[in-house]
Amino acid sequence: MTVRRAEARAVFLDRDGVLNAVVMRGGRPSSPRTLAEFEILPGASESLAALRAAGFLLVVASNQPDVARGLVTREIVEGMHDRLRAALPLDDVRVCWEIETPTSTCYKPKPGMLIAAADERGIDLRRSYMVGDRLAEAAEIILSHDRQALAGGAR
Repeated sequence: MTVRRAEARAVFLDRDGVLNAVVMRGGRPSSPRTLAEFEILPGASESLAALRAAGFLLVVASNQPDVARGLVTREIVEGMHDRLRAALPLDDVRVCWEIETPTSTCYKPKPGMLIAAADERGIDLRRSYMVGDRLAEAAEIILSHDRQALAGGAR
């Protein structure tokens, strides 16, 4: 068996608040639940094109627990991802459909989605980044799994 050396660099992107607008519900940011609510943020395409030109693979890693809660269907969320793929230069879209539990392996900040993408695409996680809208989520990935991250405006 040949072991493929991980050489690719990637930027892992949270979806809500990074690529698309969040929806305010009860004064709190929430994921869109309809295709009408789903709005790709201005500048997303140009920003991702610059990252792609710099040699990064672009992988969305998104928690979508509202599907498990019955607040939105998987088909609607997949429709949102189809829109992302059509409008943005993405290499992959990874989704955790679970509600956060101690046994979940994919729900961020656990690194399951990132590790699976790295294994399948030959990504060197030490040379890759996570972009999210929540500093705490990105920081926990860094602290628990030695990953690099940028979150919100923090640098």
